[in-house]
Amino acid sequence: MPRRYPFVPSLLVLALAGLPISGLADACPAPGQWQRGGEALDTAELMAELAERRVVLLGEQHERLAHHRWQLHTLAGLHAREPRMAIGLEMLPREAQPVLDAWVAGELDEAGFLTESDWLGAWGYDPDFYLPILHFARMQRIPLLALNVTPALRQRLTTEGWEAVPAAERHGLTPPAAASMGYREALTTVYANHPSEGEYEAGLERFIDAQLVWDRAMAQGLAEATQEAALVVGLIGQGHVSYGHGVPHQLADLGIDDASSLLPWQRDDDCAPPTGLADALFTLGDEAAFEPPAPQRLGILIDAHEDGVRVLGVGEKSLAEELGLAEGDLIVEAAGRPVRRPGELTDLVRRQTPGTLLPLTVTRNGDTEELLARFPLRGEAPQAP
Repeated sequence: MPRRYPFVPSLLVLALAGLPISGLADACPAPGQWQRGGEALDTAELMAELAERRVVLLGEQHERLAHHRWQLHTLAGLHAREPRMAIGLEMLPREAQPVLDAWVAGELDEAGFLTESDWLGAWGYDPDFYLPILHFARMQRIPLLALNVTPALRQRLTTEGWEAVPAAERHGLTPPAAASMGYREALTTVYANHPSEGEYEAGLERFIDAQLVWDRAMAQGLAEATQEAALVVGLIGQGHVSYGHGVPHQLADLGIDDASSLLPWQRDDDCAPPTGLADALFTLGDEAAFEPPAPQRLGILIDAHEDGVRVLGVGEKSLAEELGLAEGDLIVEAAGRPVRRPGELTDLVRRQTPGTLLPLTVTRNGDTEELLARFPLRGEAPQAP
């Protein structure tokens, strides 16, 4: 995948369907209930309203199966109202567009799609979470759009600058609008949780610039799609959607002022969602019993590198810290196989069962070292091998 932020606190999102509209302000929202500003929403009326928008954003936590189920249900409701719909995907870069077209046309099976799209290399999150949505689009012949750009292009734009990269080599993308103060504060908090050995301020600015490239690419892809589709629905990580930051901010800069952001939301003890989180929220019940076990993690922030997968940060008390991994290390092999993209390593780690061992080949300052990661049993703290 593109760069991952495994330690980012979960943002929140909402859900569907209607209890009586009266009385929500005085009671906790019920599971299956849409709400806005503390008021319950009628599902049919909300879908009719959203179908008139040019862009609707459905935020997600990538590893929450309940979020993807919610997205599928919402997509079905929107499609029933506006069949001239397209679905934009954060998950794949623009180079994968021909593969998405072939999938929607029914020319590829699942294995062929995952291979030709380089799903694991480009994204890395469990494809089983997304396949029901992809099949829905294929059955309904809904266009699927690759919204992202490759990590290599994102790095070029961040380090070389927009003027140094010809428009044809950046898919015609235009420079992003500056981050709002609230977005900068949120990104600064994220960055502060991943201390860098380099100069802090310069590293923070590069991090913010990379996020803006990411946001702009997705926003521009969605905006361009509105020229042909009556309604474009984007499936995007909630960090790019919440509080009107990220993609909504870039859409507004591109002249799309009627976009709506939707999120699933897990209610807490005080029942009240954060103010301004999204344009509408869908209340989830306790889905823990219906979620798969949490995937294995090394506990590192990673990015693509021409020689391997580069470690950008190491989580405290993580397996990676126990192994001695450090910022700047390059993981070049895992389980005896070369790794060149973050998604390849993420998928391999995710599929490890508790108690198994994973050999890693790491280079640091020109030296090569073999490490052996032992994934703890469920409930067991990480231990160095």
